Amino acid sequence: MLTVLLLIRVLCIGNSFSWDAVEQELVPLCYTAGVKVEVHDLYYGGCSLEQHARFLMKDTAAYSHRVCTSCTVDSIGKSSNSKPSVRQCRVVKDTVTLRQALRDGKYDYISLQQASHDSGIRSSFEPWLSMLIDTVRAYQPQAQLCWMQTWAYSQDAKHPAFERYHSSQQEMWDSIQSCTRYVQQIANNKQLSNQSLNPKSPNRQLIVIPCGEAIQRARSTRLGDTLCRDGYHLNYVYGRFTAASVWYEILTGKDVRRNCYKNRKMTHQQARLTRQSAHKAVENAQNYH
Repeated sequence: MLTVLLLIRVLCIGNSFSWDAVEQELVPLCYTAGVKVEVHDLYYGGCSLEQHARFLMKDTAAYSHRVCTSCTVDSIGKSSNSKPSVRQCRVVKDTVTLRQALRDGKYDYISLQQASHDSGIRSSFEPWLSMLIDTVRAYQPQAQLCWMQTWAYSQDAKHPAFERYHSSQQEMWDSIQSCTRYVQQIANNKQLSNQSLNPKSPNRQLIVIPCGEAIQRARSTRLGDTLCRDGYHLNYVYGRFTAASVWYEILTGKDVRRNCYKNRKMTHQQARLTRQSAHKAVENAQNYH
């Protein structure tokens, strides 16, 4: 019988790309490895850093707060007469503010991300990123701050913002990589400044969660450019599994290639290629530092 050893609480300040990455496959991946994870996804569709910051300034209750965790059926009161079974459950609390979510207990990891259409546009990051970092660290100083790197669109994507990158997946991906390094620079410079003012503050540099790189690596395998369902959101089978596998390695420190869980609709080849892509992306994440 599987013994769950620890609980990790995660808050994603995100949009539909965090939905793709953490709400479907992350909990079962972690549970299979004996790690219980409680995922809080603060969702607002298409939300950019600027929009998150404006919601923060006005304390707007714009978000859907989605909580995903492993649990028994009885623990959420769904069926008191049936035999308890362990599975992922998802609870949605609507009309929540960012400050409310940050006050909702202590988190181990808190992630920020840019809207996909702005993910490679450097001018779209500041001053909004700094404002959000300062707020997160003020409310949750013990949490590890993360940056979820989004992915480039499919080559045949019809998203109107794809024209910003001349409808080139490679150009979009190169821009995302450049902006990832820019985010690292901003966050870590702020950390050094905080340390100089308060030497007792935790020395935690930003962690990059390289979902974008994992997707790009998977595209170079036999899977090809098939990981998105509509040109930009990940498909429900091996696309989402790839992004969740990156999160799994970051949160647990475990090699996803040794995790036996897979989406039941995946082939063994899809599972092998996506796990390998995620693992290599995490290994290579130090290059963003």
